[in-house]
Amino acid sequence: MRDTVGAPSGRRAWIAGLAVIGPGLIVMLADTDAGSIITAAQSGAQWGYRLLLLQAVLIPILYVVQELTVRLGLVTGQGHGELIRQTFGAKWAWFSCSTLLVACLGALVTEFSGMAGVGLLFGIPAWVTMLVVVGGMTAMIWTGSYRSVERIAVAFGAFELVFLYVALKAHPDVRAVMAGLRQIPLHDTRYLYLAAANIGAVIMPWMIFFQQSAVVEKGLNAGHLPMARRETAVGAVVTQLVMAAVLAAAAATIGVSNPNAPLDTVQQISNTLVPFLGWGVGRAVFAAGMMGAAMVAAIVVALTAAWGVGEVAGYRRSLADHPLEAPWFYGIVTVCLIMAGILVASDAVNLVDLSVAIQVVNALMLPAVLGFLFALGRKALPEPYRLKGVYAWVAGLTIAATAGFGVFSAIVGFIN
Repeated sequence: MRDTVGAPSGRRAWIAGLAVIGPGLIVMLADTDAGSIITAAQSGAQWGYRLLLLQAVLIPILYVVQELTVRLGLVTGQGHGELIRQTFGAKWAWFSCSTLLVACLGALVTEFSGMAGVGLLFGIPAWVTMLVVVGGMTAMIWTGSYRSVERIAVAFGAFELVFLYVALKAHPDVRAVMAGLRQIPLHDTRYLYLAAANIGAVIMPWMIFFQQSAVVEKGLNAGHLPMARRETAVGAVVTQLVMAAVLAAAAATIGVSNPNAPLDTVQQISNTLVPFLGWGVGRAVFAAGMMGAAMVAAIVVALTAAWGVGEVAGYRRSLADHPLEAPWFYGIVTVCLIMAGILVASDAVNLVDLSVAIQVVNALMLPAVLGFLFALGRKALPEPYRLKGVYAWVAGLTIAATAGFGVFSAIVGFIN
C-alpha cells in the first residue's frame, strides 16, 4: 500500500488538486468514443427518446465502477492486471487480460473507422487517413511523457462537447422527450439489443484497466483520493451528457422524419446530427466532435492494451522509459495501432454495425470484468479503504444488476 500524503491547505491544496486531474477526465472523455457516439445516434434514430432514461441511470453506475477503480490504483499503487495476478494468481490475470485485448482491438477498429469516416466527408481516402493517424499517434506515444500524452488526449477529447451544442440546436420536443422516458419497450428484442449496446458503450473493460494504470503512472497515492473521486463524478456526468445529447439530436431529426430507419455510415450520422447548423458549419462541428472522441479513445485504448499485458507479463511498461528500455510496451502499442489501421484501410468494415456489435460484446464481458473489480475491492484493499458495509451491498447489487441486465439484453437481442 502507498503512503498517504498530508492534506495541504489554501493555495497549495488547490495546486495539488489540479495535479490530480487527468486520468479520470481522460477515461470519461474516451468513454464517449466513436463507437459510443454511433451507438447513441443509432438509439435515437431507431427508438427516439426511449433509451434516454438509460443514459441517466448509467451515471451513478459509471461512478461506482470508476470510483472503485481509482481507489484500487491510488491505495495499492498497482495496475488492474497486476493486482489480479497478485490477489488471484497468474491464470486469472491472463484470463482478465484476454478480455481486455478483445475489447481494446475492437475499440481501436471503431475509433479508426470513425476517423476514416470523417476523412471521407472531406474526400480523403481511408488509407490516407490511417497513414496520418497511425503515424502521428505512434510518434506521439514513442516520444512523449505521460503528462504530454495526457494533455494531448484532453485537448482532443474536449471537442466532444460540441455535441451538446448540436443537441440544443436540434430543439428536441419536450413532450416527445417525456413520452419517451415513460415508454420502455422491454418486450422488444431490438430494443434490448441496443440497450445492451448502450451499457457496453458506457461500462468498458479497458476503462477500468486504463484509469487504474494511469493514476499509478502519474505517481498519485491515497492522499489524492478525495479529488480523484470528484473528478470521476464530474466525468461520469459529462460523458453521459454527451451520450444523451447525441441520442437526443438523432431523435429530434431522423427519429422524427424517418423513425426506425437505421444509420449505416458516418456520413448518414453526420447528415442526421447537423441539419440545424448548416452544411458547412455543421460538417465541421461534427468532424471536430467525432475526431476528438475517436482520437482520445484511441490513445487510451492503445496504452491500455500495452499496460494491461505488461502488468500480467511483468515487462517494463512506462511512458517514462525509453523505447529501448521498454521494447515490449512500445511494441504492443505500435502493433495494435498498425493492425487496426490496416483493417480499416482495407474498407472491410461496416462501421455502424461493427460499432454497435462491439458495445454488445462489452456488455457480455461485464460479469467477468465487474466481478474482478468487486472482488478486488473486498480482498485487495487495506481495512480503511476496503469495500464494506452498506456501500459494499449497494456496489455489489449495482454491479450484479448491471452485468445481469447487460448479458440478458445482449443474448436475447442477439438470438432474436
